[in-house]
Amino acid sequence: MLSAISGFFLPFQGLRLMLKPGLRRYVLVPLLLNIALFAGLAYFAGGYFDDFMNEWLPQHGWLEFVRWLLWILFAAAYALAVFYGFTLIANLIAAPFNAMLAARVEEKLTGVLPAESDESLLRAIVPAVAGELGKIFYFVSRALPLLILFFVPGVNILATIGWLIFGFWFLAIEYADYPMGNHALRPHQQRDHLRRRRLKALAFGAGVTTMMLIPVLQFAAMPAAVAGATRLWVDDLRPQTT
Repeated sequence: MLSAISGFFLPFQGLRLMLKPGLRRYVLVPLLLNIALFAGLAYFAGGYFDDFMNEWLPQHGWLEFVRWLLWILFAAAYALAVFYGFTLIANLIAAPFNAMLAARVEEKLTGVLPAESDESLLRAIVPAVAGELGKIFYFVSRALPLLILFFVPGVNILATIGWLIFGFWFLAIEYADYPMGNHALRPHQQRDHLRRRRLKALAFGAGVTTMMLIPVLQFAAMPAAVAGATRLWVDDLRPQTT
């Protein structure tokens, strides 16, 4: 339980980390991209929310007494689906900057800059973008079966819960990739590390999701999540590689 609580608050600890002297210039581009992300999110999501809820929220009479709870679940699933879509695009663009931010945060925490990190933005672009494309493939290949279940009445309730859990897991993979990628860990190795601390990783993803839903803080969610994931690597995952 304590592991889950500490994992949940890691993104909020990342807020403090990213404001330390020497890190602010690495935060600027992810921060501006996140502002653009949520501007597009508000425009897109607001226009389709009512249609989604009217189409997919179960109308069965026997479920009427828990309709308010189902409304919350389906609204959360809708919000997260939109968040993930925009997050994938924003992270694809910001990937080189996020990798550099993770390297500098690790240097602040440990006093050592990761050996595999690249201070050249041009050289960092290709591996960072390739990593993001790999994460997009991972996300789509796992998300499609869950999305198909939304078309099955009754089962779509369980699919909503599964979608929320998968979303937390994916956010942990998304942001932990930056510090672990700086140590040349391949995607399957990164996921193995996260599985060893699965509860804390899921809690971290829940913390990122919560930050995305908080006005004003949502704009800093991307760089804060990168900094928080780096702290997760340094405190919990890195010793397992030594």
